[in-house]
Amino acid sequence: MAKVLGIGGIFFKAADPKAIQDWYARVLGFEVTKWGGVKFPPTGVGSQVWSAFSEDTDHFAPSGQPFMVNLIVDDLDGVLARAREAGAEILNRQDDDYGHFAWLMDPAGVKVELWQPVET
Repeated sequence: MAKVLGIGGIFFKAADPKAIQDWYARVLGFEVTKWGGVKFPPTGVGSQVWSAFSEDTDHFAPSGQPFMVNLIVDDLDGVLARAREAGAEILNRQDDDYGHFAWLMDPAGVKVELWQPVET
């Protein structure tokens, strides 16, 4: 049966793409290529998730954007330290059965969810 195998990428519009690329490189350590994107190797942990939310959800707040980005990280505390050092404000952090999570906003107003999956 023909079917989708997973998330192939996240693509979005930005008023200043270069500034957004620079922010993700500085704050989250993205290795932005000459073509302006990042190609991530398989993580070996976690999973890719697709989910539709009700249009009245507050799950993406305080962002006014109609989407949120989830990024798998290998060391949440280390990524958060880097983000704070770069001046990013951490919105929240929580631990649950799925792992460790934290949220911040990028300069385009997109809520970014950082996820360190539990060890399996």
